[in-house]
Amino acid sequence: MAIRNELIEELLTGKDPQDVFAQDGLLDELKKALAERILNAEMDQHLADERSEAGGAEPRNHRNGHSRKTVLTGAGKLELQVPRDRQASFEPQLIAKYRRRFPDFDDKVVSLYARGMTSREIQGHLRELYGIEVSPDLISVVTDAVLEQVAEWQNRPLDALYALVFFDALRVKIRDEGTVRNKAVYLALGVRPDGTKEILGLWIEQTEGAKFWLRVMNELRNRGVADMLIAIVDGLKGFPEAISAVFPEAQIQTCIVHLIRHSLAFASWKERRDVAAALKPIYRAANAEIAREQLEGFAAGHWGKRYPAIAPAWRRQWEQVGPFFAYPIEVRKIIYTTNAIESLHSRLRKAIRVRGHFPSDEAASKLLFLVLREVSQNWKMAQREWNAARTQFAVVFGDRFVAE
Repeated sequence: MAIRNELIEELLTGKDPQDVFAQDGLLDELKKALAERILNAEMDQHLADERSEAGGAEPRNHRNGHSRKTVLTGAGKLELQVPRDRQASFEPQLIAKYRRRFPDFDDKVVSLYARGMTSREIQGHLRELYGIEVSPDLISVVTDAVLEQVAEWQNRPLDALYALVFFDALRVKIRDEGTVRNKAVYLALGVRPDGTKEILGLWIEQTEGAKFWLRVMNELRNRGVADMLIAIVDGLKGFPEAISAVFPEAQIQTCIVHLIRHSLAFASWKERRDVAAALKPIYRAANAEIAREQLEGFAAGHWGKRYPAIAPAWRRQWEQVGPFFAYPIEVRKIIYTTNAIESLHSRLRKAIRVRGHFPSDEAASKLLFLVLREVSQNWKMAQREWNAARTQFAVVFGDRFVAE
């Protein structure tokens, strides 16, 4: 959106050029005017919403003057007049209560984009709420600046040891050479020895195979990962071989949740709950020998005969399922209860559904990175079972496990 030369000349009339960017200069005056306009627009919207909820009755809430608030900007301090209402129910969004830093416009746009809003939805949001007219092209320029952060994040150094690393994928529609194709976005979620989580990276690939996975493993090694104790995968072709080639001591565990889902895909919708209950004795068995007996019992039973493809699917993965039974229940629960990565996928799918498809790999990476960054900000503590699991890891892996 171009700014008219006449407007610029009017603003600069009588101004010392040296003071334009100085503290309390023209730029700060514009920030103050724009911020106060936005705050007043928020108050108008707040009162209008209350009138709407009252069903047209006489409103009890009205404006009640202003309060003064000092906020910090990149250039210094700014004094703002924040509107008040009689019932003190107004909660400013631009500068929330108890907040003393002035939000950067770019950060606001990027935050809305990360929450799944498209460029035109952000444009409408800013127009309706703040009365600001911003072009979709400007929003795209702002969000495209995130690509540098994506590259930096994807190549950042990693910790030397991760107790667990979950590898998983979800499908995304991306335009490639004029055709919309289904591509896989692969994620690696690491769990540190102290139980805190970290997204190690994301990779977009149309096809999967041993060469691709070997490249991913070498990338993790080059970024500082020296060892991973257990790698949890979903049965992807060529994956176990690639992990073993780069991290030969890592135990490879097929994700039990994915194996159950694969099994239930053979069953009718109405019978899936019963089939899942019949599979439960397998992965809850006390040891691998009993688990194998339970698997053969399932194959010979009603559901195994009704859906004969389920038992062979477990047998094919048994080499990577077996290590699971060597651990006590505390460790097993962490391995097969993949709540962390499942909740992560839920947030990603929500943002992906809004767009339908992406114009390029870069556009997909940009959005997914922003969603991942926002979600991971809430990962402050280890999950509840980690203290008990950490003791087991220390016994099983000895010097390889360095508890923090």
